[in-house]
Amino acid sequence: MNRVFVCSCFGVTEEQVRSHADAGACTPRQIASACKAGTDCGGCVRRIQALLGRGACPRRQVADQGRPPLATELPEAA
Repeated sequence: MNRVFVCSCFGVTEEQVRSHADAGACTPRQIASACKAGTDCGGCVRRIQALLGRGACPRRQVADQGRPPLATELPEAA
């Protein structure tokens, strides 16, 4: 098997990053929360961004419209 490592600090592969993205991780920070990639030296963050691309992500679409990402998910405070 040919593994392409994205994060050498934590041994995270492209396949793992794509798997987390398929599960809903839309940003490098969400990838970091899922597998630690990008949290040590930070050298892989740009590669993670490239792998994530500009694919469909509900939170990203809301942010691109200029609204805070959680604005549609949380009720207004009374």
